[in-house]
Amino acid sequence: MIPHGVEIFVGLQPIDLRWGFERLAGLVEERLGRPTRSGALFVFFGKRRSALKVLFYDGTGLCLFYKRLETGRFRLPPVDADAQSVALDATQLAMLLDGIDVAEVKRQPAWTPPGRTGT
Repeated sequence: MIPHGVEIFVGLQPIDLRWGFERLAGLVEERLGRPTRSGALFVFFGKRRSALKVLFYDGTGLCLFYKRLETGRFRLPPVDADAQSVALDATQLAMLLDGIDVAEVKRQPAWTPPGRTGT
């Protein structure tokens, strides 16, 4: 479960997924310009986007989460070509981790009770 209100940043350039804590922490500082120990989640993809790593600081140390999809690839919403990272919310990250194409998800209109008109 992803805590509500946590910042989530996705690095857009692929990385070597053999990299560990220190190398990824360096990427957070250099490429994304964020403090590693801020409490935010930092997501990095491998070249094929079939696997990713999430780096975060839990207050006592750095944590690293690794996920590989059995089939398919992780997909992000469209972003600017020159962007180094993109911010996601907790719902988007949860969908991303489940292998859902975040760009294709469409929010349903709000439900209106019978007899009322929506505004």
